[in-house]
Amino acid sequence: MTPDSPPSEAAAGRLRVRAGRFPWLLVVPASAGLAFLVLPFAGLLARAPWTTLGTRLLMPEVREALWLSMTTATAATAVAVLLGVPLAWLLARAEFPGRRVARALVTVPLVIPPVVGGVALLLALGRRGLVGRHLDEWFGLTLPFTPAAVVIAQVFVAMPFLVISVEGALRGADRRYEEAAATLGASRAVVFRRVTLPSVGPGVLAGAVLAWARALGEFGATITFAGNFPGRTQTMPLAIYLAMQESPESAIVLSLVLLGVSLVILVALRDRWVGAV
Repeated sequence: MTPDSPPSEAAAGRLRVRAGRFPWLLVVPASAGLAFLVLPFAGLLARAPWTTLGTRLLMPEVREALWLSMTTATAATAVAVLLGVPLAWLLARAEFPGRRVARALVTVPLVIPPVVGGVALLLALGRRGLVGRHLDEWFGLTLPFTPAAVVIAQVFVAMPFLVISVEGALRGADRRYEEAAATLGASRAVVFRRVTLPSVGPGVLAGAVLAWARALGEFGATITFAGNFPGRTQTMPLAIYLAMQESPESAIVLSLVLLGVSLVILVALRDRWVGAV
């Protein structure tokens, strides 16, 4: 058999057998890595007050934190979709100077510590901030330490998830349908509304759900920009932080809620968001 000739059937079969062997050398480090990630959650489940779980979920402070987290995360997701889908379209389809820089800026909130984002929001939108001082002087509008500040902080940290997901969906979409609609006389707005959006709908949905989950679990930017006022700006992560000092069992209950929501979302959408990224 010459170097360039294809392998025989027997040799190809042996190669397939070798390639299909279970990678035993990776089992030990892989198992250790999985155990390292799962062990903290196992401790959380083991210490959970299962007998009083329902009662604690109905406690006023827990109920207020749950409701505030759900409503602000939903509002933040709506804002992220409204602003993030057009931004994702521009990054995926439009050619303009500085597009790479814009894409890098979109991903910055994913890598910086959230508390840094909170400080940046405070310096930009605070009463003496770059924009906030004008809002206060011209309209008497003060954003920090209000429920609106909670939503803003959540949008800041969650919108990149949606933008990345939608941009990936747009790049993978078949543009022939859009071109066909354009040749039939459809305007850009009609093509975008009737063809583009339906074709990337699963990506938008996946990004929106991921953004909602990220907004639900936001802590650092929220506590820095919105504060931790019960019934006003105290979301579930902030309530967990406070409860750990006063009522650890309540903190465990809230942690279980966040863990359950995150686990369900990530298991259901893992293939979508991994493919999008």
